Amino acid sequence: MRRNRIIVTVLVLLALFSGIACAQGDREGKRIEYLITSVENLVGVKFVRNGKEYDGKQAAAHLRMKLKNTASMVHSAEDFIKICASKSYLSGKPYLIVFPNGRTVPSEVFFRQQLQEFDGKGAAPK
Repeated sequence: MRRNRIIVTVLVLLALFSGIACAQGDREGKRIEYLITSVENLVGVKFVRNGKEYDGKQAAAHLRMKLKNTASMVHSAEDFIKICASKSYLSGKPYLIVFPNGRTVPSEVFFRQQLQEFDGKGAAPK
């Protein structure tokens, strides 16, 4: 009888911990999707990768592909920024965001600002 109680307790604890991990994963997934969507919806902005300009939709498609290929290494939005959204894996060159007024910022800076906005508002991706 005591053994059954221990087994049930262990199973309940495992279920609780897996629920917490899923909730954490869901939150990080929402944060990452917010970042990707933030660049996808930019109008008139160019995403520069290895010296070539892309629009927001192309940039988002590239970032989603890169995320899919690095999923085992990306556990948080911060990991996503560092591993997927800051620089080229092949060349090591930083990604850039060029706004219509000519202002250029490293994508890492852009995505970190977007993440602060998301976390500050508790926003959900649109």
